[in-house]
Amino acid sequence: MERLRKNALLLTVCLAQFMVILDISIVNVALPDIHSSLGFSDTGLQWVVNAYTLSFAGFLMLAGRATDLLPRRQVFLVGVGLFALASLGCALADGQGVLVGARAIQGLGAAVISAASLSIVTASFKEGAERNRALGLWAAMGGVGGSAGALLGGTLTQAFSWPAVFIINVPVGIAVVLAGRRLIPRLEAVANERKLDVPGAVLISGGLTAIVYGIVRTDSLGWGSLGVLVPLALGIVLLGLFALVEGKLAADPLIPLDVFKMPALRAANLVVALLFAAMFGMWYFVSLYLQEVKGDNALLAGISFLPMTMLIFAASATAPRLVARLGVRTTLGIGMTLATLGFLVLATVETTSAYAVAILPGGMLAALGTGWSLVPATIVAVKGVPPEQNGLASGVVNTSRLVGGTLGLAVLTTLATSRTNHLLGGGTAQLDALTSGYRLAFLIGAGLCLLGAAAAVALLRPRPEAVPQTA
Repeated sequence: MERLRKNALLLTVCLAQFMVILDISIVNVALPDIHSSLGFSDTGLQWVVNAYTLSFAGFLMLAGRATDLLPRRQVFLVGVGLFALASLGCALADGQGVLVGARAIQGLGAAVISAASLSIVTASFKEGAERNRALGLWAAMGGVGGSAGALLGGTLTQAFSWPAVFIINVPVGIAVVLAGRRLIPRLEAVANERKLDVPGAVLISGGLTAIVYGIVRTDSLGWGSLGVLVPLALGIVLLGLFALVEGKLAADPLIPLDVFKMPALRAANLVVALLFAAMFGMWYFVSLYLQEVKGDNALLAGISFLPMTMLIFAASATAPRLVARLGVRTTLGIGMTLATLGFLVLATVETTSAYAVAILPGGMLAALGTGWSLVPATIVAVKGVPPEQNGLASGVVNTSRLVGGTLGLAVLTTLATSRTNHLLGGGTAQLDALTSGYRLAFLIGAGLCLLGAAAAVALLRPRPEAVPQTA
């Protein structure tokens, strides 16, 4: 009975995690309908995506710390309720400002859910094989949610209309709240004697938001414009002030800087950031290639992601067994190497390439590598962390994943667009120029994954035992 209850608990929190990661990508295929329905400009339309991503990234660390300072059950349920209500607001939006504002609130709810769900998993399952299995399934929800968004978004948009991609979250959210009330134990806060570091929360949230904002603006303004440089400079200043406050001024810091003295934690978060900087780009550019170059509709493009989605889930589910047999360092190195090979195959794509020639094999290799990388990286990041800092560790992992993905996508998009525009200016045909830009993005993605593989092998090397000296 206890095992059944734990499985139901894991299913509940994984469903919530799937929902929030899904909403990063599910809206992409609905953007043309939103554009025509609410009258967004080409520049303004990007904020339907960016409002969610910026809010999600900016509040993750605050949400992670809140799960340590407040009862996790209540934090999780409030986050799910807020996310569902904001989703309803998105579906009912009749103006641009309403939709963008509701998306920002959605991002806040997503940050709370993501941090609290991982914290609940680490607190509810014993360290070792049991926790590794649970973390494998939780991590699988992140990978599946990201790649399933195109399929589900295309299906809902084509069958109903764009509000359906938001309204689907309402019944799912209600089900998660009802199940969570019954299954999540009523545990007191593990650090309830401490206080929330509001200045630190404001500084890190503002700093991350400013940097992400500056990066995503490069799509329309270019790297040298004041609209990009000023937010980037502001973000760097705010993060510098955050380090000063946390290290010198805060009596009870939001992020004790000592946590970054753990070499394994630093290495795991670096690998996660590099991996998702590449993977966000893969989902984005493969979707564009299938629709803009090959002429697939949104539904068919979404179906094309189904094999990758299934393989990410399968790889994530089998990763804990690989970790038990080969160790974290070897499994992570294999996973990142496979992802590198996948991107190299994707980089061979041509305008006339068939789906089965480059997209399917490259995407499958990248998906397999993602599943075998994210799980061991998550295990490393939370292993050995004191119970009162589980929420902090989960917040750092999720921030690395989302910020890495957001920044990576912005950089890859800028470079791919620059390459395409350069070729168009030289008289290259439009489809050939687009494909060349996508190839460049895939090559850079391969480089990011290769850096992640090198970091895993070099930084997770077993530390030698001290040898006592004798006379």
